[in-house]
Amino acid sequence: MPITIVGLGPGSPGHLTVGALEVLRSGRPVILRTAIHPTVPALREMGISFTSCDELYERGQSFEDVYREVAERVLASEDVVFAVPGHPLVGESSVKLIMAQAPERVEIITGPSFLDTLLVTLGIDPVDGLELLDALQLHRRLPAGDLPAVVMQLHSRAVASDAKLMLMERYPDDHEVVLVRAAGVPGEERQVTIALHELDHYEWVDYLTTLYLPPLKASEPGDTNPRRWAPARWPLDPLVAVMDRLRGPDGCPWDREQTHESLRKYMLEEAYEAVEAIGAGDSQHLAEELGDVLLQVVFHAQLARETGDFDMHDIVEGITSKLVRRHPHIFGDVEAQTAADVTRNWEAIKRLERGGQRPESAVADVSTAQPGLSRAHAVQKKAARVGFDWEDVQGPAAKVEEELEEVLSAKSDALEGEVGDLLFAAVNLARALHVDPELALAGATDKFIRRFQHVERRAAESGMKLEEMGLPELDRLWNEAKQAEIAQKYGKK
Repeated sequence: MPITIVGLGPGSPGHLTVGALEVLRSGRPVILRTAIHPTVPALREMGISFTSCDELYERGQSFEDVYREVAERVLASEDVVFAVPGHPLVGESSVKLIMAQAPERVEIITGPSFLDTLLVTLGIDPVDGLELLDALQLHRRLPAGDLPAVVMQLHSRAVASDAKLMLMERYPDDHEVVLVRAAGVPGEERQVTIALHELDHYEWVDYLTTLYLPPLKASEPGDTNPRRWAPARWPLDPLVAVMDRLRGPDGCPWDREQTHESLRKYMLEEAYEAVEAIGAGDSQHLAEELGDVLLQVVFHAQLARETGDFDMHDIVEGITSKLVRRHPHIFGDVEAQTAADVTRNWEAIKRLERGGQRPESAVADVSTAQPGLSRAHAVQKKAARVGFDWEDVQGPAAKVEEELEEVLSAKSDALEGEVGDLLFAAVNLARALHVDPELALAGATDKFIRRFQHVERRAAESGMKLEEMGLPELDRLWNEAKQAEIAQKYGKK
C-alpha cells in the first residue's frame, strides 16, 4: 500500500504547497514525525487529524534509534501520509530509511526546506559554493573551511555544545558565525552574529535552529593561529576514513595487527623510495611514493587516535603552527634577508620554545635512527654552528689523509674504530665541499651497479664467467663501461 511523504515546509503555514494540503485533507491516516513544529497548530485549525512519533524521542537512546523506529512505524501502516518538517529529502533520516526498504511504495510531495528560507534570510547564493552538514554527524565530517557552510539540526543547547567543540578543531574559537532560528517564519525568526565559542550560550537554540559558518580567511601578518589558514582544498579526510575502516572491527587483519614499532621499517623504506624517485626525476613515480609516505603518517595518526594520544588534526595543526611561528620574517615583522638570517632566527625561536634554555649539548638532539653518514653529517653541522669547525676545506682534506694512514697502520682489533674515523673525516670533507654524503654515496653505489652490470653483460656476450676472467680483462671491461657512460653524458655537447 502507498506511503505518501509530505513536506510541511520550514515553519510557516504559508509554506504549505497546494499538493501537500490536498494530501493532508484526503482523509487518509496522517503520521507526523513530530508535532513540535510551527505549522502543526494550523493543521489542527483545518480539522486535519494526525498522530505523531514524539513519544519515540522520549524513550530512544539515540537519534539513530528514533529514526529507525519512526521508519518502522510508517512502513507497518497500510495506507498512510507521513508528514515531515521542511523538504522530505533534506536532512530527513527516517525518509531515507523508508525509501531504502520500500521505494516502490513511496510518493514524495515536496515542500520548501529550511535552506530555501535561510538563503533568503542570509542573502546567500549557493551557486558561489556552499557546504551542508548535519550537526549530529560532525564527528564523521567537518566543514572543509574554504567554502561557506550551513550546519543544520542543532536541536538543543547540548547538541550545539558538542558541535562547537568539534567545529573548533577546524575554525578559530573567535571565528564569526551566524545563528539563525526559524528562518522565514513570521514572528519567530531570530538571527545573531556571534563568535563560535558562544554557540551554546543561547537558551532559544532548538530544533528550528541552524548555524551559518563563513569561510576561513587567510591569516593576517603576525597571526600564528593555524586554524585561520583555509585548510581543505586538498583534504586528507578520505585517506583518514579508509585507514579508520582498515583498522576497524571488520577491517584488514594485517592492518589491525600493526603498532608504531612494527611500522618503523616501512616509514624508512617509503622515505628512501621517495628520495630515489626524486633522483630519477620521475614526477609520476614521485607522486606515488609521496602517497606511500603520507600513508605512513596517516597510519601512525590512526594508531594514536585509537589510544587517545593525538590524531591527524593535531599533526597538521602542530606543524602548521610551527612553520608560521618559525617564519616571523614572513608572518611577522622580523627582518631576514639571507638564508643564514633565517637559520639564526629559527634557532633563536627554538630556544624560546624551550623556555629560553640552551640544550645541554649542541649535538644531543640528532636522531640515532638516521643512517650513519646522515647522522655524522647532522652532528658536524650542529657542532659547526657553535664554532667547532675547520676554517677552510684544507683542514678536513688533511684529516682524511691522516685517518687513512692510521687505518693502514692499525692492528686488527683497532681497525673498526679507525675505519669509522676515516668515514667520519670523509663526511666532514663532503660537508666542507657542500656535498650531501648520503646522496653522494647513493649515487656512487648506483654508478658502481651500472658499470658492474655492463661488465656482466659483456662477459656473457663473450661466453665467459666473471670468476674465470683475469683482473686485467675485468679492468678493461670496467673502463669500457666508464667510457660509455662519459660518452652518453657528454657526447651530444
